Order: sequence, then C-alpha cells, then structure tokens
Amino acid sequence: MLRKFAIGLLGLLLLLPLHAATPVNVNTADAATIAKALDGIGPAKAAAIVAWRQEHGPFKSVDEVGQVKGVGASTLERNRAAILITEEGGNGGAAPATTKKPAKTET
Repeated sequence: MLRKFAIGLLGLLLLLPLHAATPVNVNTADAATIAKALDGIGPAKAAAIVAWRQEHGPFKSVDEVGQVKGVGASTLERNRAAILITEEGGNGGAAPATTKKPAKTET
C-alpha cells in the first residue's frame, strides 16, 4: 500500500512543471537574460527592470527591484535567491543579493 502511494506521488511530481530560477545579476544582464532566468518575469517586466536600472543606476538590494512597476512582492520573493546584485562593470564575482556588502573604506 505504501509503495503504491510512493509510486503515485513520484508520478505526480514528475508531471508538475518545475522551474528553478537561474541566478542573474540584474545590474549587468540584458532584458532577454533576465526574462529567461527569473520565474514570472517576461520580456516586458525584464525591459522595465533594465529601464529602471538605466534611469536610477545599479540596484543596491533585491528589495529595490520591487520598485520596478510590475514586479510584485510575490514575484520578488519567488526569485530572491536568484537575483544577484553587484556593481555594474564589477569584477564579475557576483554574490547573492541577500548578503550584505561590507562598507567601503577609503585607504
């Protein structure tokens, strides 16, 4: 009985569409890359993300991406782990945006 249940559950899980968001740096990626990488972000919202970035400068946090028209709280939370924030033109060592950057010090 338990084995039949497990097999049925496995079959159901295989039928469900699974979407694993691909990490993307929203400060450097183009709209097509953002749309492809993030769940619930299509071409129009991705273009809005790029336009916001061009108007306001690089995003400083994942929460700031939520200021883009059309990017709601649930979309933001669903993609939080996949949104990377680094300075534009940085060294390419993107880190998840959920981690805080250390304060810059002048030397």
